[in-house]
Amino acid sequence: MKPSCYSNLIQFLQEDLAIAPASIAVALKRCEQDPGPLPMILWQYGLVTLEQLEQIYDWMEAA
Repeated sequence: MKPSCYSNLIQFLQEDLAIAPASIAVALKRCEQDPGPLPMILWQYGLVTLEQLEQIYDWMEAA
C-alpha cells in the first residue's frame, strides 16, 4: 500500500482505534524517510499495541 493510498486506513486508525492524528503524522513522516508499511511503523514506534496492529491487518485484509 502506497502512502498516497492511506486515506481509508488513516480514517480507520482515527475513528475505530482512536489513534491520535499526531501519532499518525509521525508515522507518515517516517514512511517518507524509510519506506515501509505504515502499520509496522506505527507499531515499531510504540504508537499502536500488538493487538491494535492485528486489528489493522484484519481491517486491511477485509478492505
